[in-house]
Amino acid sequence: MIVVRPNESGLTRFLRLIRFSHTVFALPFALGALLVATHGQPSLRLLTLVLLCMVCARTAAMLFNRLADWTLDQRNPRTAMRHQLISRPVALLLLGLSSVAFVAAAAAINQTTLLLAPLALSIIFFYSLTKRFTAVSHFFLGGALAIAPAGAWIAASGRLTLAPLLLSAGVAGWVAGFDLIYATQDFEFDRREGLHSLVVRLGIPRSLRLAQFLHFVTLLGLFSFGFAASLGAIYFCGISLIAGALAYEHWSAARLDLAGINRAFFQSNAFVSAVFLVSVWLAL
Repeated sequence: MIVVRPNESGLTRFLRLIRFSHTVFALPFALGALLVATHGQPSLRLLTLVLLCMVCARTAAMLFNRLADWTLDQRNPRTAMRHQLISRPVALLLLGLSSVAFVAAAAAINQTTLLLAPLALSIIFFYSLTKRFTAVSHFFLGGALAIAPAGAWIAASGRLTLAPLLLSAGVAGWVAGFDLIYATQDFEFDRREGLHSLVVRLGIPRSLRLAQFLHFVTLLGLFSFGFAASLGAIYFCGISLIAGALAYEHWSAARLDLAGINRAFFQSNAFVSAVFLVSVWLAL
């Protein structure tokens, strides 16, 4: 639940609004793809620009999401105080600035990333609108975050190969799965509001089973990426740790405890992304 603290600085409120701590989810997969594409030796300039693109794109996406769901969030007890963290005009201004910064950083990398930058923004913005007409918004979110490793690979090489596509597929399954678990918290609200909700349509038990399947797809994608990128045994040992973390996440979710779901959501998924990056780095 969002709590507004009276003594917080504006920056702290902004970072909480966009869930800046959750940047640790997608960023390591982008960095891992960058390391593999550059054989472990990205230039400082390229690394900086990729980091800037990731932070700006995610900031823009979160701000667009907050603006799109402004009135809806106020009716949800879990997010009712969120709109007090920032005003709409400020959010709109920061959305514009972060979007321009993303395109500028992409333009500084290569021509391909510049041409694809508007498409990437369109995809990550579109996710926030999908819940209004489809129950499978989780898959759109997975696809949006799957852009991260593919984009980093293009930044390094100017093209896509099989390896980053396999990694992106794994990321898409991972994100869709954990977002489905997270959505179980809003089951009653979504049903009351008549929202397009896959959790409401399937019920919580079936939704959790679908999330398990999606995370199985994730492991297949990560293993396949390791073979396609010719990574060593250390990488595959890391993937076994990731499998354990995902199993713990599902064990926590099955208890249907709000604190347990939040703990599993952040700790387990932060562990997954961190282990992936370290495993790639040690395997190169």
